[in-house]
Amino acid sequence: MKDDLDRLETWVGGLLARLQPGARRQCIHRIARVLRRSQQQRIAAQRDPGGQAFTPRKPRRRAQLERLHAQPGRIRRHAMFGKLRTMRFLKMESDAQHLAIGFSGRTGRLARVHQSGESDQVALGGPGARYPARQLLGLTEVDRQQIIDQLLADLTRSLRKIWPGWAQGRFNGLISG
Repeated sequence: MKDDLDRLETWVGGLLARLQPGARRQCIHRIARVLRRSQQQRIAAQRDPGGQAFTPRKPRRRAQLERLHAQPGRIRRHAMFGKLRTMRFLKMESDAQHLAIGFSGRTGRLARVHQSGESDQVALGGPGARYPARQLLGLTEVDRQQIIDQLLADLTRSLRKIWPGWAQGRFNGLISG
């Protein structure tokens, strides 16, 4: 995956270098928004970038379940990371040179523990637990295609601004072939 990402970065970097800084910043920002949205949808679907389902939560002990049933309200059976995928926690950062999508602070620590399957305390001062690896962030083939599509759309938009006849096929003999 690292090699694929390096090849994509090299190809995209060459095309982005041809854009003006303002257009490049806008293009990278649009790509970041598309990627964040796809990461949110994938986390909501409880899937890793490879398409595999997240490892489910451990079943609760009988005493815990009886206490939960005695309390009014919902039992926690819904999907994991419900709040973590919101815009408040899944941050996006971009400028004319780079883009980054991830978590920061305490949320980042929680996400890192789940991403790499580390051990951590269940609660502050509570017992420790080993969490299974649940890869929250990563690029899929669909994400790579969305990056390429967004980049080509922005390059086309930029070409139309500097060369209005480009979209209608009026090349005025500049391209031979």
